[in-house]
Amino acid sequence: MIPTEDQVKALWDKYHLPQIKRLHASLVARVAIFLATKLQEAGSEYHINEPLLRAAALLHDIDKSIPPLGGEKHPDTAVRVLMEGKMDEVATVVKTHPLHAIVDEAIAPKSWEEKLLYLADKMVKYEIITVDKRFALWNDEHLPKEAQAVLDACYPRVKALEKEIFDIIHVAPEEVGKMVEMTKLA
Repeated sequence: MIPTEDQVKALWDKYHLPQIKRLHASLVARVAIFLATKLQEAGSEYHINEPLLRAAALLHDIDKSIPPLGGEKHPDTAVRVLMEGKMDEVATVVKTHPLHAIVDEAIAPKSWEEKLLYLADKMVKYEIITVDKRFALWNDEHLPKEAQAVLDACYPRVKALEKEIFDIIHVAPEEVGKMVEMTKLA
């Protein structure tokens, strides 16, 4: 099942998703759908299930207030909850969005929906920013050595994904925020 936006909001309430995470998820969805639209405009070979992408973007952080079961890390709890709710397709996309996924072949984003959710999540904090700005924010956190190593390993692959998508859509990454705002006003 792919939930509607009303069903997503009911899940946000049920699982007490904090307001700031709702803002983040909403912006990730807007960026992901913007990128999907641009890709589909670029060529008929780009088929994207927009309802699936939107639902996955809106639910990718649903686990932020859910106590994890033993051994679960983000987004394992979200994937479990989505699977329990019979949202298997959404869970499959959500599973591929954490930062480290891009360096793990088992869960690296492969479909367009997965790639777009992954990239959009890396372009949003609580406003639409660039991948470079998001990584700068992470670097400013002075992460533990292991976390910093993951961040450093992911950066070139995230930039390669960014290049793959933006070379197709012919938009500069730093323009996305303005363009998404313009589509909201139209």
